Amino acid sequence: MKTKIYYLIVAAALVITLDACHKLDVPIESQLTPEIFPTTTAQFNSVMGPIYTRLRSDYSIGFWQVASHSTDESVQPAYGGNWFDGGRFMQLHYHNWDKDNPLLSGVWNYWSDMIGISNQILFILQEAPEGAAKSQALAEMRTMRAFSYFQMMDNFGNVPLDTLYGDTKPKPNTPRAQVFNFIESELKAVIPNLSGVAGPTTYGKPTRYMAYTLLAKLYLNAGVYTGTAKNNEAVAACDSVLNAGGGNLYGFEARASYLQMFYPNNGPGNKEFIFAIPYDASTSNGYMFHARYDLNRNMGIRYRYSGSTPGSNVNPVMNLTTGNGLQNNRPSGPRMTLPEYLANFSDAGDIRNGQWLSGKQYWQDGSPLMVRTTKKGYDQFYTGSDGGAEYIYHLELAPTFTLRQNPITFDCGNDEIAWNMGTRNIKFYPDNTNVTNRNQNNDVPVFRYSDVVLMKAEAILRGATPTGGQTALSLVNSLRTRRTTSAAWTTVTLDDIYAERARELAWECWRRNDMIRFGKFEDSWGLKTNKDVYRRLFPIPQTAFNSNPSLTQNPGYN
Repeated sequence: MKTKIYYLIVAAALVITLDACHKLDVPIESQLTPEIFPTTTAQFNSVMGPIYTRLRSDYSIGFWQVASHSTDESVQPAYGGNWFDGGRFMQLHYHNWDKDNPLLSGVWNYWSDMIGISNQILFILQEAPEGAAKSQALAEMRTMRAFSYFQMMDNFGNVPLDTLYGDTKPKPNTPRAQVFNFIESELKAVIPNLSGVAGPTTYGKPTRYMAYTLLAKLYLNAGVYTGTAKNNEAVAACDSVLNAGGGNLYGFEARASYLQMFYPNNGPGNKEFIFAIPYDASTSNGYMFHARYDLNRNMGIRYRYSGSTPGSNVNPVMNLTTGNGLQNNRPSGPRMTLPEYLANFSDAGDIRNGQWLSGKQYWQDGSPLMVRTTKKGYDQFYTGSDGGAEYIYHLELAPTFTLRQNPITFDCGNDEIAWNMGTRNIKFYPDNTNVTNRNQNNDVPVFRYSDVVLMKAEAILRGATPTGGQTALSLVNSLRTRRTTSAAWTTVTLDDIYAERARELAWECWRRNDMIRFGKFEDSWGLKTNKDVYRRLFPIPQTAFNSNPSLTQNPGYN
């Protein structure tokens, strides 16, 4: 197991039920009282552990699904009824979700919980002895709360602003611009007390550079959130990160190691990660398992998924060869990218192309990956009398998906043709170090250095004054020289930035945010044609109204 930073949970009763940002008055139970605890950095970290546990619990599952499946980045159809799940994924693709979609309820509850836990930890810490450790701990929790409010505001717009633990009065929606101002003021207030160190001691925790990056995100999207652009402020926030440590604290990984940034053994040594969520397959049950969703289900052995091994067999025919130590644990494999998104990856010299699985598939030595089934198993609509006859084929992933079985239920069918639809993503490379379950050790970045570079370039193109001798063109080329062998660009437009962000940040939970800012969220992709502008905000879930009748629904939703 790789070495990571984890935060012990010794404040035992930080388990809360939270809805609509309305925190319950949960008693705090701990063997350590405010009179004797906490005083050291380690003790403060112990109290703060629950916020990081909650952060990693749903970021790469439910939140990822909402952030990605509502865009052209990914789609998750049904297969013979499998993965239909009441239409929750279908609604995201078609942009016809409603307030009862459980994925949206999950996202609302996730970020509401993050806010509530932050408030509770801040309450615990307030009576601790004054000192640098306390000041930093309070700053970290206020930053995590600001980050959670950013996500609530980004996804739902006007949301309750609740910063006091123990206040049981239901809160109405706060105008989005006011939430924006709260986040901005919080981050500016806490930055001096956040750590300026990058590395193992601060990995997975908010530093001042995480806060500056969050400020840059806030300012870059200010036109969406408040109607007033703040592009110069975005550049200033980006500069605070780009110039950190004399410009040496963060930087680009080399082209050859770009994909390795996301491997199961990634961690604090990665110089592009400004803020990341640490995952450990042995301690985090079910929190990060992209390979379960992304790998084609005939490719478990090829990528050693969840203990799959070929044994002493060499290039076994899938579903035919057995024995000799062979284990064939099959991924679920329901999701894929869309051709519209994949079209951004047209540069043959770009290392980022390596994150995609498309077309005919091969073993490591170049031999074709063969699969055994029956003629009817390969094509459920086969009408010949020999449907039960053996059929062996070379596995090939089709570029897109077709609703062959039932368009009403978003269903591609339940045969090999259906399950082999779609280009698959392995950016977060399948974890062959975990042989006992489907969980992965890959840490997930929230903020990366390359994102900051692209944000500064975009802000300049949107009207900000260039700084530090950098132009939008020089900034983008500084990234591209680490990603592609193709010639540097001679011009750059906002559409170029948009496409570069797709290439650079695939599968990192920023596509919806980008599409809305660039005015692309109403475009058509896949089977989606809905152009409702009001869907830039999700509806406040019905479950939130059940707990807080003071809420007001977003426009366009019943």
